[in-house]
Amino acid sequence: MTPSGTHAGPHAGRGDADDLDVEEALALVRAPKSDRTDRADRSDGAERARGAGRSDRADQTARTAPAHPHPHATPWPEARELAARAARRATRRPNASVALADALGLVLAAPLDALSDLPSFDTSAMDGWAVAGPGPWRVRDGGVLAGHALPEPLTDGEAVRIATGARVPTGVTAVLRSEHGRTGPQDRLHAMGETSHGQDIRPRGQECRRGDQLLPTGTLVTPAVLGLAAAAGYDTLTVAPRPRAEVLVLGDELLTEGLPHDGLIRDALGPMLAPWLRALGAEVIAVRRVGDDAKALRRAITTSRADLIVTTGGTAAGPVDHVHPTLERIGAELLVDGVAVRPGHPMLLARTKADQHLVGLPGNPLAAVSGLLTLAEPLLRALAAHPASEPYRMPLREAVQGPAHDTRLVPVVLRGERAVPLHYSGPAMLRGIATADALAVVPPGGAAQGAEMELLDLPWDTAGIGVCFT
Repeated sequence: MTPSGTHAGPHAGRGDADDLDVEEALALVRAPKSDRTDRADRSDGAERARGAGRSDRADQTARTAPAHPHPHATPWPEARELAARAARRATRRPNASVALADALGLVLAAPLDALSDLPSFDTSAMDGWAVAGPGPWRVRDGGVLAGHALPEPLTDGEAVRIATGARVPTGVTAVLRSEHGRTGPQDRLHAMGETSHGQDIRPRGQECRRGDQLLPTGTLVTPAVLGLAAAAGYDTLTVAPRPRAEVLVLGDELLTEGLPHDGLIRDALGPMLAPWLRALGAEVIAVRRVGDDAKALRRAITTSRADLIVTTGGTAAGPVDHVHPTLERIGAELLVDGVAVRPGHPMLLARTKADQHLVGLPGNPLAAVSGLLTLAEPLLRALAAHPASEPYRMPLREAVQGPAHDTRLVPVVLRGERAVPLHYSGPAMLRGIATADALAVVPPGGAAQGAEMELLDLPWDTAGIGVCFT
């Protein structure tokens, strides 16, 4: 297998290089004029230095070493922290009381305190006989089943059939398992071994007493938490509400069906983003197609009731890239304007209202995925009060090339104890991420074979389609 970022044949590496050049060009267009002038001056200086002597040439080389192509870009780790911090500072919607069936994947906004003892009465832990005193015992007619009212008390020397979970009669000293007893003549029950006091009885309050704290605020509601809450007597839970997200699909060149034709292409982001955001824990309230219309974009942003607006494309400085000018016109606060990551450098994060943020994703599909995991994921996680998952690392099975200044996110599959970089990892490609288990966070300059990389799990890889527990 050829390492990700390299290609066999005479044009090795050309595809990735072309993608990087486009992003760098866009970054230079976005840069202030003074910044571009400085770079031009440095270039002219380099030309003049070519005729100098060897010592002068060495000195000039040190002064004209390649600079970062987009020096104002936020470093990738810092961008993720800024997104989480922005959410923590946002005006939050009130906590909600939801039915147990609707609480999966949310976070407790109040402690889960026991509403009753667990178990609420002495119960049998096994199918068998409830016995009183030492044996052998006389077996009473009938039996005790789960869900029945308190049965008649037993006196010493008596036994009665009992089912698992049934209420233990008064006077019972132990439960004798079915396989540990035998009945003889005259309905006498004999134990086939020692019987200890309290054997196979779950006493009232064994798990908890009423008022005990079972789980603290901030606990993620998993299936097991739902079971515990139900056992403790809850019908509803107080939780942090699920963040609301709205997707605005930009671009007049996008088709919603059929094959590409006449310069038009299929929209890959519209079908992908809504389920991806749901997997990250959001409630997607709308997916709207805005096209390349500045007025429509402004109207869509200013009328949205979402906690997070996600736009696709339009984050550069082309003639129909309206995201930056629109944010400026509505007085939004730009928190992140470009991230030092490949793919996905032209992503952005803005605060549009005290209780609303906007994540602008690049138009290229894998670059958009990078923006989702860089900015949208930490912001949604903090809005929902989800605890951050513990980072983990795995060694690469193959070397991965990377740009000199930027982090690179590379789709990988996990094979044994190693992460295998995938082909088709260019900004416009989804073929690699479609089969990936995770994204490897490759530091600037790339990584050698065997180097341990931090991995970003894809939400459905750890939690199943539709909900994310991490």
